[in-house]
Amino acid sequence: MERESPRGSRYRPKQDGKYLSEETGMVQEIDVVVIGMGVGGEHVAERLAEEGLDVVGVEAELVGGECPYWVCIPSKMMIRGGNLLAEARRIPGMAGQAQVTPDFAPVASRIREEATDDWNDQVAVDRFTGKGGQFVRGRARLAGPKRVEIDGREFTARRGVVIATGSRPQIPPVPGLDAVPYWTNREAIAVKDSPRSLMVLGGGAVGVELAQAFARFGTAVTVVEAAERLLPAEEPETSALLADVLGAEGITVRTGAQANRARHDGDTFTLTLEGGEELTAERLLVATGRRAGLAGLGLGTVGLDPDARALHVDEQLRAAPGLWGVGDVTGRGAFTHVAMYQAEIAVRAILGQPGPGADYRALPRVTFTDPEVGSVGLTEARAREKGLRVRTGTAQVPSSARGWIHKAGNEGLIKLVEDVDRGVLVGATSAGPMGGEVLYGLVVAVQGEVPVDRLRHMMYAYPTFHRAVEDALRALRSS
Repeated sequence: MERESPRGSRYRPKQDGKYLSEETGMVQEIDVVVIGMGVGGEHVAERLAEEGLDVVGVEAELVGGECPYWVCIPSKMMIRGGNLLAEARRIPGMAGQAQVTPDFAPVASRIREEATDDWNDQVAVDRFTGKGGQFVRGRARLAGPKRVEIDGREFTARRGVVIATGSRPQIPPVPGLDAVPYWTNREAIAVKDSPRSLMVLGGGAVGVELAQAFARFGTAVTVVEAAERLLPAEEPETSALLADVLGAEGITVRTGAQANRARHDGDTFTLTLEGGEELTAERLLVATGRRAGLAGLGLGTVGLDPDARALHVDEQLRAAPGLWGVGDVTGRGAFTHVAMYQAEIAVRAILGQPGPGADYRALPRVTFTDPEVGSVGLTEARAREKGLRVRTGTAQVPSSARGWIHKAGNEGLIKLVEDVDRGVLVGATSAGPMGGEVLYGLVVAVQGEVPVDRLRHMMYAYPTFHRAVEDALRALRSS
């Protein structure tokens, strides 16, 4: 059977396999119930099942969640295709001539293959049940401490319950927006052809990634961001860099632009901006952030605020006695790596095994534009807001040896943020070719609180992109 999501994207949940009995009118006792089988919940459920616990995993949509079907993998396939086109266009003046003809069909095909037969989670369900877990397709809610209701059935969990219900697109209250067939990231990823024109409402990571990817396949793209700059949570230097790059690629960037109304006449979307200006396009993508999926979970039955924006958890991911939270619902960033990191901590806590609690000082994040924007820890502004005495150092990637060798497409920078009183980095940004990969060493430095003086006396392989970190350290000392 094929179901349809509220925004129209389709998926086919598994219909056979090892499902938990659908008997009603009785309470079943198990060890753990995992509500939400996205990457974090799936990992918790599988690990506990492997340890021999009686685990029930509950998912209303697709086991695996957003990451394998719409976000992490499929979107990066689209981005990879666009980047290949961009690299081919950089050949003139570097290595000869090239004629590039974009074709979106191979991208759409790869996405459907990766999403397992047009968004079917049978393989994921079988993997979980093959480890001994019991699967329920449905929507669950808490009915009290360690009690869960799922479509008329009730379960009591001896050890506890894990909430891992992910996040949902945060749709802004723009008049008329709720009445038009806009895209979220799901519809954008599921297309078979790139549109002729596209407006992207939101200049955060998802918005700019998809804007650039579609533009490289020939779509005329306009990005509309209410804040004064793109990627408003990142360093302003990277916002300016990315705006210049997108502009050079023909993308129209409108920052400080508040949308006041949306309409659709059957063929064209129109956004009316504050001041009366109107923008039009064939498609409209809304990428204005995400919110934790906590609605309807019955948090009040365990003494928690049912209207909370996020599930507040301690270092062991406990939200209440016998209740853990993992992933986007905790408000620590809608990243797969955060969910997987938290999942391991929750597993240890449920099993009663020792181990460190959650530490977010060196939380890494990457915006997969070209150039990539990788960052870790605090921005300069955030560090100052926390009352730290900071010093910064910045190096330009094109001025490094590897940047000069790379030439076309070498835009980028390294920015370091030092806590002067402790002499350690508390934040860093690596924007440029393979910026997310260069970030790794900076993550280690922030996490390990490696003294800046020790970083200055390291050897940095020549000529590499990460050697620009050495240049930034020199700039840090002279600032």
